[in-house]
Formats: sequence, C-alpha cells, structure tokens
Amino acid sequence: MEPTADQIIDAHKRILPFINRTPVLINNTINELTECKVFFKCENFQKIGAFKFRGALNAIMQLPKSQAKNGVATHSSGNHAQGLALAAKINQLKAHIVMPENAPKVKVNAVRSYGAEIYFCASNIQARAEKLKEVQDNTGATMVHPFDNDHVIAGQATVGKEIFEACSLLEAIIAPVGGGGLLSGTALSAHYFSPETKVYAGEPMGANDAYKSFHAGEIIPVEKPDTIADGLLTTVSERTFRIISNHVQDIITVSDKEIIDSMKLVWERMKIIIEPSAAVPLAALFKRKEFFKGKSLAIILSGGNVDLGNLPFV
Repeated sequence: MEPTADQIIDAHKRILPFINRTPVLINNTINELTECKVFFKCENFQKIGAFKFRGALNAIMQLPKSQAKNGVATHSSGNHAQGLALAAKINQLKAHIVMPENAPKVKVNAVRSYGAEIYFCASNIQARAEKLKEVQDNTGATMVHPFDNDHVIAGQATVGKEIFEACSLLEAIIAPVGGGGLLSGTALSAHYFSPETKVYAGEPMGANDAYKSFHAGEIIPVEKPDTIADGLLTTVSERTFRIISNHVQDIITVSDKEIIDSMKLVWERMKIIIEPSAAVPLAALFKRKEFFKGKSLAIILSGGNVDLGNLPFV
C-alpha cells in the first residue's frame, strides 16, 4: 500500500509547526531560456538546507515510545542524516548516523552540530548496510530509512502538496531521483491533488538506476555510481519503484556537465545557493527543451548544502 491523500494531509499538519513553508520563485531569464513558465520550489531554504527534514520528522513523530526509547539510526550521504539528526533533537532522541567516508564535510559538520553520533564507512551500499546493522545491534536504535518508509514518503509528499496549493494549472513537475522518496511523494501528491499535472524525474547518467529500472520494469542497480550529484547515488527500493512505475511519466538522464551548467545558472541568475543534486531537474528541462516548450511547470530545488571551498564551476 502507498501513502493515501489523508496520510499526506495529516503529515503536513503534523510537521508544519517545525518546517519552513519554502517559497516558490520564478526567474524571467530562465523562463526565456527554456521557453517555459517555470516555478521553482526552493527546498534549499528548508531547515537543514534540504527537503529531507520533512520525511525524517514525519517518521520520527509517529514512532511508538517503545521504538523511540533507544534513539534512531540511519545511513545517509548527508541530507537525510541532517534531517534525522535535527528531527531527533527536536523530539529529544539520540540519533546514530552512518555516513560514507567521502561525505561532504559541510554535511558531516552539520550532522554533528545537531548532536548526532556519526559512524563512517566505505562509500558503497553494502558497507553502509553492514555498519548500520552493527550500530543498531550495539545501540538498539530504530532504523529510519532515507526513502524506503511510507512515513518518510508521506513527509516528502508535502513538498508537492505545497506546490499545488501555490501554483494552479501546472502541466508538469520535475523532481530529482536518487532513492526515490521525493519523486514518489511528488508523484502521489500530483495523483491526489493535481491529477492533470504530469510528473517527470531528472537523474544523473552516472547513477541512472531509476532510468534503467523504469524502462526495464524491474530494479536494475548501478554497481558503482559516479556523479557530482552526491545526493542521488542511491538505488530505488521496491516501495519507491512501485510508486514511480505507477505515477511517473518519464525519467530524463543528464550528464555532470549539464548538471554543473544548470547549477551555475541558478547561482548566477536566481542568486540562491543550490547543490548539484538540486540542479538535476533543471538540467533535465534543458535536455528536453523542445518537449516542454510553452508549458507551465514546477521544478523542485531539493537542497542547498554545498562545500563552498569546493565548487564544481570554480
């Protein structure tokens, strides 16, 4: 079963006192370049600098006391780690976070600042899973998965819900896809609250498991994902893949160069900070410019956590 409309509405009510209701911005230059009317949902202005706080908070707030007493645990390259750490702090719980050893320092430092315990591991899915199991065995903490969790998906769906409340008659919406939590939630919000809106995803070519899986009809992992979009390295789960298969129109892959060009354009023209993962949907729009030409659409800028000492366009 996938989250219902009522569960998404309830999630929004539950987390609203704690989250930022992020702005929707437009930019005339980007409208001219794309020949579209583009509405940017700026989750880079969310607490912890990314949409992930929504899902983590919704999941933690629904944990029974018996499960929450020993804290929460997860693995994440950064944004879910920060989201869970802050959500745990708000709910006076201990957070145990497994992070890859090459996680961006800005994200590691932020996780520490929220009082979470960090455990480093090698930069692959198997190492993450093994270290997380070890941490859970030692602490008794409850796992809150970055995306394979209905409460997390319902929390991420509140991004789309806010977009449809702010923007009427959208023909399309484009979200980035890594593990698929945001894309699944966005697709469900469109299905329930704006059924005329078609949902698309942008994905890096170097981590294109969702694209391959979508077109094959079964999950096909990428063994060694390699992309500048460090937030999109994970593989979709059975749960998110099922929702994506049912409610998403297409997945558009883009190169790292296209991601960097789009990221730079947002920095220069919109004067806001976004991370590479957040630039992927805009890169997808440029990739399919003729297809989207003339449409009114929304793009989710998923986060703004970047290492300012290591910018890709410098």
